[in-house]
Amino acid sequence: MKTQVIAALFASSFLLGAGAQAQGMTGDQHKASKAQIEATYKSDKAQCDTLKDNAKDVCEKQAEAKEKLAKAELEQQYKPSASHARKVAEVRAEGMYDVAKEKCDDQSGDAKNACEKQAKADHEKAKADIKATKY
Repeated sequence: MKTQVIAALFASSFLLGAGAQAQGMTGDQHKASKAQIEATYKSDKAQCDTLKDNAKDVCEKQAEAKEKLAKAELEQQYKPSASHARKVAEVRAEGMYDVAKEKCDDQSGDAKNACEKQAKADHEKAKADIKATKY
């Protein structure tokens, strides 16, 4: 369930962010989109400053993952290729894993261990899916 929520978060961030650009963008459009992604990241990160403890850490991981994913997707739109498509999938998997691990820090003992194991299992599955996909 957590993975689905995180995946939905990433998908929606893409649609709201760099996803508005169409294939075949110009160099200027690419630069503008990249600047917008960076501005969104700074804004997202600034919002994290209102939080404390692990909630702040989770927020920052989410902001970083969102930025990395948006940049990878932008490159795929700017210069579509199999390697860029694979990079998008890899960045998405890594971002989901980083956020999930950070969320586990809210727990302790066996619950934390179980959370970390689930995060790792989800990450390994995502990597296997990427490897199995023909890009």
